Amino acid sequence: MKLKTFLTTTALCALMTGPALAQQISVKAGVLNDRSGLYADLSGEGSVIAAKMAVEDFKAADKGIKVEIVSADHQNKPDVGSTIARTWYDQDGVDLILDVPTSSVALAVSQITKDKNKIHINSGAAASDLTGKACTPNTVHWTYDTYALAQGTGGAMVKAGGDTWFFLTADYAFGHALERDASAVVTKNGGKVLGAVRTPFPGTDFSSFLLQAQASKAKVIGLANAGGDTINSIKQAGEFGITAGGQKLGGLLVFLTDVHSLGLPTAQGLVLTESFYWDTNDGTRAWSERFSKANGGKKPTMVQAGVYSGMLHYLKAVEAAKSKDSAAVMAKMKELPTDDPLFGKGSVRADGRKMHDMYLFEVKKPADSKGPWDYYKQLAVLPAEQAFRPLAESECPLVKK
Repeated sequence: MKLKTFLTTTALCALMTGPALAQQISVKAGVLNDRSGLYADLSGEGSVIAAKMAVEDFKAADKGIKVEIVSADHQNKPDVGSTIARTWYDQDGVDLILDVPTSSVALAVSQITKDKNKIHINSGAAASDLTGKACTPNTVHWTYDTYALAQGTGGAMVKAGGDTWFFLTADYAFGHALERDASAVVTKNGGKVLGAVRTPFPGTDFSSFLLQAQASKAKVIGLANAGGDTINSIKQAGEFGITAGGQKLGGLLVFLTDVHSLGLPTAQGLVLTESFYWDTNDGTRAWSERFSKANGGKKPTMVQAGVYSGMLHYLKAVEAAKSKDSAAVMAKMKELPTDDPLFGKGSVRADGRKMHDMYLFEVKKPADSKGPWDYYKQLAVLPAEQAFRPLAESECPLVKK
């Protein structure tokens, strides 16, 4: 009897200390973004929902990985974002930070993440410097960047005859990077930049800036801004009769939520570049339907889709590394191919750039839309190698020349 009891106890102990428990890993992920300002619709709570969906779909608990997700509002302020990031890393045990729209905040968080040897998977910011001169071994830039936006929207509009440009540029890191990258594409394709004006961030009244752009006689007014700033710029341009007068608006970063806010009568005809659209295929439609049910009926933006995709790949890397050690996980993230229903197959380059195709879309006319959120008509696919800056041109010190 004693022997039987001993064997039973031993068997139970073996089960409790077997592979599942031996590999029990606790991960804490922080979704840091704008939850109250002009980027809240395109990121905000929707990004938190996307991160949670990734954990559920990966079945992390079944694989011995316990995941806790926290969130905070950086208010689009680098100092606020930096304070939250340091507190999360130093006091709250956060292992990785996700999303982080607003490039000035993202660049600060990226550096702090390097200093603390954690992981930053950025979906919301655009500045291509995150994988360029400001790259670090700890940051992956997931969803899009200013280089790809310029290649897509800028390149298409120049080829369509828009060979003179005037920029309205949000006066911070993102706007500067977008104007720089778009200007390079315009001039490379034989066009000319007639001028630019820097606008306060965030802004509400763009009238004086739009009048300068109108007076320039440029064929294209490049909007190097995003979110609420883009919405206000487009609305006010309509009020001034700018597009009616023959000038075109180049929305260099336009999100699905922006088109929804503007409405198709105002947004129709806009050409834009994105890496994800909910209605692309059966996989994107099925996931987006689940997301919208959890997000008040709103379809996901590419930023929110990117948070899901990045979180999923991180968890795959943790499982493969059998650890949450940052160096080991990042090595696996760059070693393993990326693959999910939203972005398809891809990879993470040495500079931290996530590689996948980008898409050129045109906003539908109201008569062509079949219902709410049916807004885009696909014009072209930009293969990843064409969309993103070639490694040979990279300023990232991680890239071997």
